[in-house]
Amino acid sequence: MRSKKNNIFLGIDWLLVLFYFILIFLGWLNIYAATVTEDEYEIINLSSEYGKQIIWIGLSVPIILLILMFDAKMYEKYASIIYVTSLISLLGLFVFGKNINGATSWYGFGIFSLQPSEFVKATTALAMAKLVSEKMFNLKNLETQIQSILILFFPAILITLQPDPGSALVYGAFIFVLYREGLPFYFITVGITALILFISTLIFGYFITLIASLVLFFLILIYFYFYRKRAFKRGWLKIIGIYIMSALFIFSIDFVFNQVFEQRHRDRFNILLGKTADTKSIGYNTNQSVTTIANGGFFGKGFLEGERTKGDFVPEQQTDYIFTTVGEEWGFLGSSIVIILFVLFILRIIQIAERQKSKFSRVYGYSIAAIFFTHFTINIGMVLGLLPTIGIPLPFFSYGGSALWGFTVLLFIFIKLDANRIYEW
Repeated sequence: MRSKKNNIFLGIDWLLVLFYFILIFLGWLNIYAATVTEDEYEIINLSSEYGKQIIWIGLSVPIILLILMFDAKMYEKYASIIYVTSLISLLGLFVFGKNINGATSWYGFGIFSLQPSEFVKATTALAMAKLVSEKMFNLKNLETQIQSILILFFPAILITLQPDPGSALVYGAFIFVLYREGLPFYFITVGITALILFISTLIFGYFITLIASLVLFFLILIYFYFYRKRAFKRGWLKIIGIYIMSALFIFSIDFVFNQVFEQRHRDRFNILLGKTADTKSIGYNTNQSVTTIANGGFFGKGFLEGERTKGDFVPEQQTDYIFTTVGEEWGFLGSSIVIILFVLFILRIIQIAERQKSKFSRVYGYSIAAIFFTHFTINIGMVLGLLPTIGIPLPFFSYGGSALWGFTVLLFIFIKLDANRIYEW
């Protein structure tokens, strides 16, 4: 048994590994298409972005081997230390960080830069799994709920202050993990309600939203009074309290939107909600993105045949907007295949998470599934003009070493944890 355990490939889920390499390969093809020029149709050009991406992909292999070499129990044993160390790396950015595009999110090492926030997602998932797997953990307990929120709060606030609010939004994905582990449903209900009130207030104004919510409040009271009298007697004060909190939240939205949000954020929301039309300045990226994808039609223009891709119509097409290359050159058919691959990839992670004997491994698996799903959904929604422009990468597709390595670490820690289940009988 000892010799078998020394085999780092024993028990690995090769289907998940296959998904990983397929997505990386398809991602590189699109980075190549988005960045190669007509003067240089060469595969190996290390000065180009597609050439550098080959380096990042190649260096992912020793990272994978290193992750698999460590004992799976180490990730659980030292989860807290790894998490705290990652927070220190975020704090260090405010002293030693390199400012790129207005955000101090990178450490500079000569011609290379490293973005620690891409790795903190994995360390936060480890810390959350460690907390949830403790014997006395109970998400119906207020103290435990606060501990869970604090684990998410610290990286989220440090990343927001860089400022990189888009990356900080990813930590909201953990709410689904906590719900899976026993968090009362009313937390999700509150979140959805707050989102509805927020959007409604931006579209219709606080006065109409307030009146509409008041009407809904009275309808709920009438329902409970006539059909649930016993519940009405016990809970009418709670219903009134909920409405008061909702009203205060509605009043606060106008202040937050106009005083806290930057003008570019306000513009993006207004464009998304149809309150203003702008295709030349703040709405330029989204307009060009949607137009480029539509230009692909059903079958696409063909590999390296994307007219708008070659014309550099979409800014940052190789990073946040890489899916526009898929849309134009591979069309609706190719885009659907990519989306299906991502869905199958995430479903496979969830399936593997459910078969874990260790609660730590299961929680970590659900955490990375939530993270991948959030990145995938927000990025695709952004390039299709369904969500505001938020600068987060599409996993394994967007150009960049930090993002690729971060997702690789995130995934292969789970693959190692899953492989270890054969020793947990």
